[in-house]
Parts: sequence; structure tokens; C-alpha cells
Amino acid sequence: MLSSHDLKPNPRVLRAFTSVDPAEFDMLLIPFEKAWHAYISKHYIHKKSRKRRYGGGRKPHLGAIEDKLLFILFYFKVYPLQAVLARLFGMSQGRANAWIYKLTTILERALGEAQCVPERDPQNLEQVLALCVAVDFLIDGTERPVHRPTDPLEQQDQYSGKKKDIR
Repeated sequence: MLSSHDLKPNPRVLRAFTSVDPAEFDMLLIPFEKAWHAYISKHYIHKKSRKRRYGGGRKPHLGAIEDKLLFILFYFKVYPLQAVLARLFGMSQGRANAWIYKLTTILERALGEAQCVPERDPQNLEQVLALCVAVDFLIDGTERPVHRPTDPLEQQDQYSGKKKDIR
């Protein structure tokens, strides 16, 4: 079973699996743990329809918070099939799917708290670029083919003036 304790001693392997080095992993672990406890408190501890208190039942495959963070970072870095992910972490495919959905929201909340979420709103682009003075940006202007409509009048609206796909 893949574990953070196996990967953290070797920084190159941890970076290959998660795209973060051990210092960044430990730095992200603090807001991730806070977001995990907030999620558990909201969805499990203070839930009124519980039949038994939180902590009862089987023990999870991802027991340590470090393993939970490694699991979701590995998923977003490598993006393997859920069956492969389940095999690497010693669980079933269905359980891996449940962990992915649960830990994705927790990671988003942790990255938001650490202010590491990328800007998605184009209205705020100038503010983001002003903060990143030393970083060079490139605009990807790759043109992609578009399926044209069969109606000749609608085709004229879509026509770009090019005759060939490859120049």
C-alpha cells in the first residue's frame, strides 16, 4: 500500500508522485487538516440522523491525514483509473471513488484557505498579473478545428477564410 511515510524520505519520488516537495507537502498539510476536521464536524459529528457516534464501524484505509493528502494529490497529478488508484492504496474501486469526491472538496477548501487557488475570473486578471511581476506568462493561441453546420447560410457565419487545416 502506498503511504506518505514511504515517500517523504525521498523528495524526488514525492515530487514525482504529487508535484510537491516535502516542505510544500507539510505546509499544505496544516490547512488540509483544518479543512478535514471542519468537514468531519459538519457531515458526521454534528449530523442529527446518526445511529451511532462518529468513529464506529470499520477503520478507513486512509487512516492518517498525510495519506489522505497524498491520495488526492497523487490522483490530481497522475490522474490514474480508479481501479489503479484503489490497487495502489489497498482499497476497492468504489471506496477510491468515494475518497476522491470527499477529498476533492476538502483540498479545494484547504487551497482556498492557503490562498493557492488559481484565479478563474477574467475580470481579476490585471490584479493577478500585478501580483506576479517576476513571472512570464504565455497565451496559448492554438486553433482547433470546429465542426461546421450543414446549412450553407450557417456555414458562412462560421467561415474563417482558410481553406486548409494544416499550413
